[in-house]
Amino acid sequence: MRDIDRVTILGTGTMGPGMGAVLARAGMQVTLYDVDAAALERAKGTAEMASGVLDRLETPTVGGGSLAFEGDLAAALKGADIVVEAIPERLELKQQVLAEVEGLVDDDTVIASNTSGIPITKMAAELANPERVVGWHWSNPPQLIPMNEIIPGERTAPEVTRAVEDLTRRIGYEPVTLRKEVPGFVENRVLYAIMRECLALVDEGVIDAEGLDLCVKWGIGYKLAVVPPISLLDMAGLDIYTSVASYLNADLSNEAGVSETAVRLKEAGKLGIKAGSGFFDYTPESAQQLQQQRAGQLVGVRKALS
Repeated sequence: MRDIDRVTILGTGTMGPGMGAVLARAGMQVTLYDVDAAALERAKGTAEMASGVLDRLETPTVGGGSLAFEGDLAAALKGADIVVEAIPERLELKQQVLAEVEGLVDDDTVIASNTSGIPITKMAAELANPERVVGWHWSNPPQLIPMNEIIPGERTAPEVTRAVEDLTRRIGYEPVTLRKEVPGFVENRVLYAIMRECLALVDEGVIDAEGLDLCVKWGIGYKLAVVPPISLLDMAGLDIYTSVASYLNADLSNEAGVSETAVRLKEAGKLGIKAGSGFFDYTPESAQQLQQQRAGQLVGVRKALS
């Protein structure tokens, strides 16, 4: 495998700028690409904010790193050792973009996807060299969550997986490599299972949204950051777990569809912070304040856990 020093990130939406800031801080030459000139311009400010968060985390700066912005795909891909797609979650779009990328990069360039759950095998199915395609899933916000899931597809070469594992360690993050490819991978499967039960409790009128958040935040939320689920089983005792699970599991939500409350809000245009309302209401000022507050809290938690 070639050394990975030049990184191209495709897409400057939610994740790209933060990923770019982390990689540049670790000494890599990073190019952010987007088809939308306005999005590319916005990404400059977002990357700068992400860099400010890294300052607050006291993340060391490795010499030689840089962050550039490019609107021409061929120029963005020139000389890339690894290409990371972070475009919208649509299989056909990702397949189209990866096919275009494959024709513009060197034969030994690694192609990685930041997909949240689309199988890597499906994404690489029509490529000439699927063995160099791997999942590299960052958690949001990428400048704050120091863990990456690494997902080999059925035809991903072992040396490609190892190269991305090494790259993850190089940026100071923890690589978590899946032994088996499943939709949603691990992080999102666990998260969506939690979300399903939380929304079911709201749908059924057991509790309101505010009470649910408080219960989870202080009941299990901060505890899980210190004692994660499997370790928690050992701490509580498997005799207690199996006893409670024997009657509780049968009563937990097994909804295969989507929460009625979430669907109703979506259809009403209440999409969350970006729309000014969702389960809760937001003004532009309160949304910005909330973002800053949460970033500060996550910085504090990460420092405490380091």
